[in-house]
Formats: sequence, structure tokens, C-alpha cells
Amino acid sequence: MKAVWRLLITPPARGAWNMAADEAILEAVGGGHSLPTLRLYSWEPTCLSLGYAQPLVDVDIPRLQARGWELVRRSTGGRAVLHTDELTYSVIAPLTEPRVAGSVLESYSRLAGALVEALRLLSLPVEVQEHSAAVGKSPNPVCFEVPSTSEITVAGKKLVGSAQARRKEGILQHGSLPLTGDLTRILQVLVFPNEEARSQAASHLLERATTVETALGRVVPLGEAAQAYIRAFESVLDLRLQPDGLSPQEKERTIQLASTRYAYPTGTK
Repeated sequence: MKAVWRLLITPPARGAWNMAADEAILEAVGGGHSLPTLRLYSWEPTCLSLGYAQPLVDVDIPRLQARGWELVRRSTGGRAVLHTDELTYSVIAPLTEPRVAGSVLESYSRLAGALVEALRLLSLPVEVQEHSAAVGKSPNPVCFEVPSTSEITVAGKKLVGSAQARRKEGILQHGSLPLTGDLTRILQVLVFPNEEARSQAASHLLERATTVETALGRVVPLGEAAQAYIRAFESVLDLRLQPDGLSPQEKERTIQLASTRYAYPTGTK
């Protein structure tokens, strides 16, 4: 029998709500109140997220506000990500779930297999490149410029950025698949000593990372990418994904966390 996980496809939402929802689901899953969950979502308006330990001084707040973009701090590590024109996934499961069991590297590797299959279903010739944990200690503030464990690349360029948090309740891993747009937009809201340094960072970023549209030569709609994720997770992880919504308790907890823990500027100090 295939294991049954819950499938959540939530509407575009603000950054604080998205991060609060992932945490509320983790609490519910860890308490045995909800099934292990694959959640697929997007962001509205555009939001810059920081890793839990990333300093706020990396962000040029006036530039961010001038663009009407929001700011949130993730519960996972890593560097800054600009969430726009993308599909975001989160996997939330208890520590007893065999598909995320073992070390961080082992669980990353299993989930990377599903992500790779999803991208291959979109006709992307992706590969997984393994990096040591030490590689991620670069001071670079941009997530997509820093190699990560089980990094998914196409033509040598990073395509998916993921991060994982482990709590007593279970495991939360979420990540971004940039579908289209200019990846260097993120640099417009980060702090640089001068514009020459910003321009150099843009050139370097485009050498290291890419989007689905650039790699494939066509725009992949959000819904098409989401369906590829669903098919891949079911086949690679031997799952049956059961469509559902947030429980009333998860909704209430999401609202509470979004207005407290993840509210700007509280969640980004």
C-alpha cells in the first residue's frame, strides 16, 4: 500500500502568512493531528525572505519599501531569496516518516530525487551536484549564488534552492523553483558598497543560477509545474497525495503566527 500524504495547494499569499502556514502545519503534523504534507504555493506581493540567522543589515530597507516588496524571516537557514514568479514547495513530516528519516543529507537526497523527476517531467535536463556543508559558509547574501547540499542544476547553473529545519515536531523542508523573470532583481534590495559592486554581483549571479524559462526556452505556467511536482512526488516517494485544505486549527494558528512571529519587522530582527 502506498503511504498517504496530504496535498495542499494554497492561493498566493503574503510572506508572513506563507511562513506561518508552514510552521502551523509542522506543529499539527508533529502532534499527530495532520498527515505528512506536500504544500505548493506562491507569493503575493513579491517578498524577500532571509534565512533564520542571516543579518538584517544585508537588506536595503528603503529600496525594498520603494518597490512595495515585503520582508520575512524563514524558520530555515540559508541566504536571501526573492519570492516572485516562482513555485514554492514545502515538505512537512514527522521524524518517524521513513521518507525523511536519517541524516539531513539522507533526507535531502531522497527529496531531491522527487524534485529532479518533477523537473525532468518538464523536459529540463537537470543534475544533482553534491557539495560539502563547508561550501555553504560563504558570506554571500544571495541563496541562489551559494551551492547547497544535493544542489539541482541545469547546464551547471543552480535551478532549485531548498532549506531544511528539524524540530522536535518533525522536519520542514521548503524550496523555490524560479519559473521566469530577472534573477538579479534581488540585488536591487540588498546592501552593496557601490553600484559597481552591485553590477558585478549581477553578472556573477547570472553565471551561477538560472530560471526554468531561460533553461527551457519557454514559459512554464505555475499549474503545469505544480502538476509535475505532484506526479513526481507520488512516483518517486511511492505516495498517494490526498488533496485537502488547512484544518481549522491550522488556519487559526497561521493567522496567529503571521501577526506575531512572522510580522515585519518583528520576524526580521
